[in-house]
Amino acid sequence: MGIGFVLVAWGLISLVVAGVGSLVMRGVVAYFTRGSTDRGKLLRRATLFPIECLFWVGIVFVFQAVINVVFLHRDIGIGDGFDCPLPNGYALSFIDVTEFGTLYKPANRPMWSDARENAVNNVRVMQLSGPYVLGGSDSRALEHFAEDSNAVDSYFLLDTKTGKRTEFKTYAELREAALHLNIQPNMIAIGTLYSKYRSTWFDVFAGLLIIVPPLIGAALLTRSVVRLRRTRAALS
Repeated sequence: MGIGFVLVAWGLISLVVAGVGSLVMRGVVAYFTRGSTDRGKLLRRATLFPIECLFWVGIVFVFQAVINVVFLHRDIGIGDGFDCPLPNGYALSFIDVTEFGTLYKPANRPMWSDARENAVNNVRVMQLSGPYVLGGSDSRALEHFAEDSNAVDSYFLLDTKTGKRTEFKTYAELREAALHLNIQPNMIAIGTLYSKYRSTWFDVFAGLLIIVPPLIGAALLTRSVVRLRRTRAALS
């Protein structure tokens, strides 16, 4: 599913939710301020509040997307493409699913470039150990796509400092080579590694940006409703 389609779909769903939210917010505020003759401005605020929240979320989403893609070299969080750097100068890339993906070394990371060096495709399991990467690939990954298979039919050992990659036909051969380097093989699913390195402190910050301002706005709106009710009670 392309990123454009996902954005359009989420945009339409968000507009519908915001529209319903506006009606609900107006109805709730109207109910709690019934009988007041000075509530017109407050009703307008309540009606616009969900739409304002939607625009705010959109602004934050674009902001985090630019930061993640241009500066942090990560995917934007939605769509069918996933990408994140590893601490050894290499990166992971996926299309549609994270059960298998590509291990590669970005070529100087020019903006919006897909340039890759020393790429290993259809990787299912991996292990990072200092400057070395151990991994297992499935040459028939696309055939196993619907089966969600964990099949691995070849292995590799990559030295990230020199870029040298050694291929192995069996796990026993990989294990023997790894033990010579004092590495105990303990490979895990590549999707697990992606989950570990995809998120950063910035994602937490972006999440707070999305949540905190609307919560403050809701608190201020609630305070205005309470004040209006108290004023109405005092006048009564």
